[in-house]
Amino acid sequence: MQEDYRLIIDLVSVLTAAGIGGVLAALLRQPILLGYLLAGIIIGPFGLGLIKELVQVETLAQLGVAFLLFTLGVEFSFSELQKVKVISLGGGALQIILTILMTVLVSLTMGWVSSPTQGIFLGAILSLSSTAVVFKALMERNETATPHGQVMLGILIVQDLALGLMLAVLPALNKPLEEIGLSVGIALLQIGIFALGAILVGKWLIPPLLRLLARTESRELFLLGVVALCLGIAVLTGWMGLSIEMGAFVAGLTISEVEYADQTLAYVEPLRDLCAALFFAAIGMLIDPLFLWNHLELILGLVALVFVGKFLIITPLVALFRYPLKTSLIAGLGLAQIGEFSFVLASEGQQLGLVSQKVYSLILGTTAVTLLFTPFVLRLLPVIFVWAESLPWLKSWLDQGNVPLEIAEDIPSRDHVIVCGYGRVGRNIVRLLREYGYSVLVIDQSEQQIQKLREAKIPYIYGNAASLQVLEKAEISQAKGMAIVLPDPMSTRLCLKRSLELSPELDIVVRANQDKDIELLYQLGAKEVVQPEFEASLELCAHLFVGLGLPLLGIQEEIQKIRYSHYLTLRPELSAGQVSRELQKAAQELNSKWYPLPANSPLVGMTLQETDLRHLTGVSLMAIERSSGEKMDYPNSQTVINEGDNLLLVGEPDELAGFEDLAKGDVAIPTENACCLWLLVSKNSPVIGKTLAELDIPQRFGVLIQAIRREGKYIRFPEGSKDIQGGDHLLLCGNLYSLTQVSEWITSEDNSTTSTENTATIVS
Repeated sequence: MQEDYRLIIDLVSVLTAAGIGGVLAALLRQPILLGYLLAGIIIGPFGLGLIKELVQVETLAQLGVAFLLFTLGVEFSFSELQKVKVISLGGGALQIILTILMTVLVSLTMGWVSSPTQGIFLGAILSLSSTAVVFKALMERNETATPHGQVMLGILIVQDLALGLMLAVLPALNKPLEEIGLSVGIALLQIGIFALGAILVGKWLIPPLLRLLARTESRELFLLGVVALCLGIAVLTGWMGLSIEMGAFVAGLTISEVEYADQTLAYVEPLRDLCAALFFAAIGMLIDPLFLWNHLELILGLVALVFVGKFLIITPLVALFRYPLKTSLIAGLGLAQIGEFSFVLASEGQQLGLVSQKVYSLILGTTAVTLLFTPFVLRLLPVIFVWAESLPWLKSWLDQGNVPLEIAEDIPSRDHVIVCGYGRVGRNIVRLLREYGYSVLVIDQSEQQIQKLREAKIPYIYGNAASLQVLEKAEISQAKGMAIVLPDPMSTRLCLKRSLELSPELDIVVRANQDKDIELLYQLGAKEVVQPEFEASLELCAHLFVGLGLPLLGIQEEIQKIRYSHYLTLRPELSAGQVSRELQKAAQELNSKWYPLPANSPLVGMTLQETDLRHLTGVSLMAIERSSGEKMDYPNSQTVINEGDNLLLVGEPDELAGFEDLAKGDVAIPTENACCLWLLVSKNSPVIGKTLAELDIPQRFGVLIQAIRREGKYIRFPEGSKDIQGGDHLLLCGNLYSLTQVSEWITSEDNSTTSTENTATIVS
């Protein structure tokens, strides 16, 4: 067969196999990259042997790497790095150095390498994490703007920048020991000269060139010019003795700050994606499945070593930069893998003789397995944290990182509005509230946002808005309202739930990051849920309707109906199965439990409004499965609880235990005509220091004491031996006349407190 046809057939085979592998991986909800790797293994020389011209395919794959790094350079944003510059530059650099040092020590001790230079090379490979896999996982979970997402992306950017330096210095490691210093110096000098030239070209040559190409208004010419620029700089770096990958990355950087960067990226991305598929498939061709099987125990051991080693390096580093413990743990687990660009280093190292074929194969196998494990680890993290927080000793350890890092002076303590999150939406809310004279307190976890608050002299708490300790410091029980505009769904749900634990009557408005969160947030107790995309649609339509001559009052009424219906007319129709799956997934990320209702439970026959479960126990009822098999997701307040129901509950362990007591009839349920109120026990109250048994409130007044809220902790259905302390909030349930009597009695000798403190708040 002619050589040209052979190459074409090989390319068609690779791309077809990669496409099939990618589709299967997507259908199985796995990283598409994994599908490309497996496709390469199957059709490669160690599989079916369909590819004959492996060298030429590898050459094209190298072109794919160049385009990958080129687009990475174009996407690189100094402004994004600025958000987490301290942890990115300091933590990222320290992580690489510590990983290399640890690898050198371990590999020399275990005899895996024969010289320190080989250990340095191996450490460089292990120090890189996967930008592609981690970024995709964060995008899928809408967590790129979260503190842990920003930390991981910041460290990944520094790792990607370090790749260019590693590729430049790599040839020097193959020199004799006494020449390494000189070789590294020459390599660094070459990089410096090249960087200076790149800066001059980026400032004086690239902008006018792109403007010239753009003025032609020809997509083909613009793409041709950009590709020629990318490959030209890549070839130049290869001629200088540096890597073409580094040249491609620098070419992208020279374009990243130009006004045509987005246009360039839009044109090059399809070519990048095609070449990336070719690259990962070519990597798969280099992996020998038989070798992996024969060395499975060793590879799994190396995988465990990589995960544990990088986790133990990254987690303390992130914590060292004053990030909460949970953020540090997520970052440590999320970056505990070997990245796709390690393949590039490994290939270069093998050609330079830094590693043997066996070590090279082990590196390939270990990298492939860590890339496979990472998405599973990131998906399981919420479930792992829910489980950890169910164990008292682990919960107390995790909560140590949830204390406020900093509290501004003179923060408001009464009649204020709390804004959780100081992003773009949060800033607008704060500005409008302050213009109307309202007292505002902001909670945020980003050092950059806190610095803006300091400069604007806006009261703030630097900490996790989902932390009970932080919410207590915000005096949430005395607040007038709260707006939650946090960047990720999980923090939003936890912040909402814990805020209502501390202040059940608080008026809370929440931004839903995704439309599937709307019902969940309402079920957790939000008074109002706003979805930005739907709100934009409503405002645009309102403007158009006014222009078309429709009456303004009628337009406002229709829009308000849509809001009252939770945007149901705008949301995509989902099958019952899809709704159920989304609910199950969301519930897994919180502390949830299916609870079969006991026979003869006093809850049977009551509506959810009558049971008032959230105020009495703190749990949220997310779904009901009837004995007939009927499933009700997100039941409303008029839903009746039937005998034999199976209830999906979300709540903390003590809340779930409180619900169980209520469901079994171990504690009394308020009568149908009863209402409940939270009553603050002031420091001068006559009941302080007395036990509930001594006070005997149920017998004297016919009022039930359902809960005590003390320093942010709930005591559900307290026993008679429990004493009353100043500052306690008592949840009392009974008829309105009896509640008034109890309230007057408890506050009868309190003459030093304000009228606001003496007010009992009715909650049902």
